[in-house]
Amino acid sequence: MSAQSRIIPVIGLLCYCRPGYEQNLAQELEQHCAQANLFGYAKAKPDSGFVFFSLYAPLSLDIDAETNKTVLDFSTLMFARQLLCVVAHLPLLDRQDRLQEIEQALIDIFPANTDPQAKTLFATAVVESADTEEGKELSKFCRKVSVPFRQMLRQQQWLMRRKFQHALVGNTLHAFFEHGSAAYIALSLNHNRSQHENGIYRLKFPQDAPSRSTLKLEEAIQTFLSAQQQSMLLCKGLSAVDLGACPGGWTYQLVQRGVHVEAVDNGAMDPALMATGLVTYAAADGFTYRPEYGKVDWLVCDMIEQPSRVAALMAHWLVEGLASHAIFNLKLPMKQRYTAMQSAQSGIEAALNKAKIDFTWQAKHLYHNRDEVTVCIITKPQNT
Repeated sequence: MSAQSRIIPVIGLLCYCRPGYEQNLAQELEQHCAQANLFGYAKAKPDSGFVFFSLYAPLSLDIDAETNKTVLDFSTLMFARQLLCVVAHLPLLDRQDRLQEIEQALIDIFPANTDPQAKTLFATAVVESADTEEGKELSKFCRKVSVPFRQMLRQQQWLMRRKFQHALVGNTLHAFFEHGSAAYIALSLNHNRSQHENGIYRLKFPQDAPSRSTLKLEEAIQTFLSAQQQSMLLCKGLSAVDLGACPGGWTYQLVQRGVHVEAVDNGAMDPALMATGLVTYAAADGFTYRPEYGKVDWLVCDMIEQPSRVAALMAHWLVEGLASHAIFNLKLPMKQRYTAMQSAQSGIEAALNKAKIDFTWQAKHLYHNRDEVTVCIITKPQNT
């Protein structure tokens, strides 16, 4: 294919989210797009499980670029499970011939690849629907149409014939069905998306874990920390404090990695965790407790409290040097969730900046969360 055909016109951005959070995601998208000089407006239907940001003018996207600074940085979006660049919206598909209409739409965007030496546009392709009750029913259709969808793409030389272990590899083409007669055709970029189909990180619950909340911390660790960071920052011999620990779901994840944990709560801890010898227990108030030996490597917290109080507590621990890093949940109010997160973030960042602490901030409404956003703050050693 010619170099020119590698430039794809993007008409909008599509993000998946937890049903009920569409308006929060729409607010976030509009703010981030404005900062990135992407002009348009967000379309959000209540409980639809996705938001479409329609661009006033198509965006020219080079899908071969190592980094695409013309689109948003997925890692900075709190409420988005996935970030897709939409190339076509087909709202009135003929249910008898959906694939042919999708094929024609793609031909209109870029011509069929007839040169066997040319680089294929996409490594993988998926057919998806929203994470809603209606979407779960629609997912049966999506699974049924996935094979003929990929066959069509390979016939046009758009999709690699090689099969991969993972669903999303390299540049991936997505057919997202809003319902049986409406689909968004979009692509995701390898280094600017969730690596999981539908943006959902599905984890298996460990049978010996004391509570399902353990999945929240496991997903957070796998999402926020690279394999190298995990081997260096969450390894045997390190120390942590778990505020609001009982019965021990978060402590379990740390103990599995050989970390010594000070578990703080007024409830009872799981006996099996206490038997590991890696857990000490304190029946204390999480807002007044301080580490037994003055400082720990990690502070983790899943207390049910106002986000402003928890945010102030986390900032205090990091500024005072009581912990080097932190992973914590902020329980969000029913209204103004995005505003609450902005306030918490600005307060923590202001405190760390005032203390001249070098840090990275990551925040996500993870799949295993309900009405909370998980934050990960990694600080860097200060020069002495």
